[in-house]
Amino acid sequence: MTDRVRAWARRRPLAADAALAVALVLMDAAFQLLTPRELRTAQLWSTLGWSVLCAAPVVARRVAPWPAVGAAVASLAVLVPLGHSPATQGLAFVVLTYTMAAYRPARPAAAAALLIWLPVVVANLLVPPAGAVEIGPAYLVLNNVLIAAVAYAVGRAVRARRQSTRMLRERARIAEATQRSLAEQAVADERRRIARELHDVVAHQVSVMGVLATGARRVLRRDPDAADEAMATVEETGRATLRELRRLLDVLRTDAEPAAELAPQPGLTGVEALVEQVREAGLAVTLRVDGGPAPVQEGVALAVYRVVQEALTNALKHAGPATALVRLTWTADALAVEVTDTGRGPAPAADRVGHGLVGMRERVALYGGVLRTGPRPGGGFRVYARIPLDDSAGTVPARTLTEEHR
Repeated sequence: MTDRVRAWARRRPLAADAALAVALVLMDAAFQLLTPRELRTAQLWSTLGWSVLCAAPVVARRVAPWPAVGAAVASLAVLVPLGHSPATQGLAFVVLTYTMAAYRPARPAAAAALLIWLPVVVANLLVPPAGAVEIGPAYLVLNNVLIAAVAYAVGRAVRARRQSTRMLRERARIAEATQRSLAEQAVADERRRIARELHDVVAHQVSVMGVLATGARRVLRRDPDAADEAMATVEETGRATLRELRRLLDVLRTDAEPAAELAPQPGLTGVEALVEQVREAGLAVTLRVDGGPAPVQEGVALAVYRVVQEALTNALKHAGPATALVRLTWTADALAVEVTDTGRGPAPAADRVGHGLVGMRERVALYGGVLRTGPRPGGGFRVYARIPLDDSAGTVPARTLTEEHR
């Protein structure tokens, strides 16, 4: 219950402070009703009216603290010449002193306390309240100074406790984040260790399959039964290798990665459609193919597609009004892709290496290729990648791309 009240007071400070002001007025009204009629210094309704006036600054104590302090001092200047001193006035001074000490730095809080209580001391010395002459002004001054000191000290203690609690919460948050990071790092390290072990197992099994397949091919005509037995072993080893590969992928996959799409990965045949999409988006793109398409691995085709995709996306975002050229060049031993544009290039503040360029570099390096990116002489930007072609198993024939010339 208390926590909910505090949360409501934090969300609606003006309404909470208005409720506090009403409570101060009700306390003064109860005090007046308990006071015998012959001891009252003024009419009840008149006293309650002045009480409401003195409690009004409390309503703005958090939303407008300095105007509230000024209004409280102004109420003192109005009531002292009239000889009125409602209890709400003193309570409002205490509340405002506490508020400034609890929500403001030391110097503004001390200045506000002096601004509030110095006029009170002067009024007690020059115009003491009725019935306080026998007590003496020195006693009144000491009493008010003690009240002000206690209110100020309580406010500073509450402020210090809030700051300490805030620091402890921040430290706990940092410690929890650090612990979570260390746990994730430990899990990642263990996954990498398991992945290395599974990689060794898969590599050994693939080597065994290669040796058995070679032996089966050599004895196929001379000893068909031995060849059949070897191919059966290859089949069994292949299935075991596939299971290990699945485990390896499960180990490397993290919860933060999105689920894999069911659609096949794009390749060289998707470059034409990609160029057409970018052209429809507003960038004039030309596709040029040099040399005869040769068989390439699916991974190489995907890497080339991603390089073209990232380069054209960057050109579309940064080049402005410009034209672009995508050139695919087949040589005897390599496939080169070059994407150039005539635009203004990235902004000078964006010269850091982005995730896109890092991804392109990693993909190209995975297949032993090189990547060069940078501005072109005379303006524009250039992305060039060259990936060596491997005639090993697993390659797929590249379908012919439409050749266009400017």
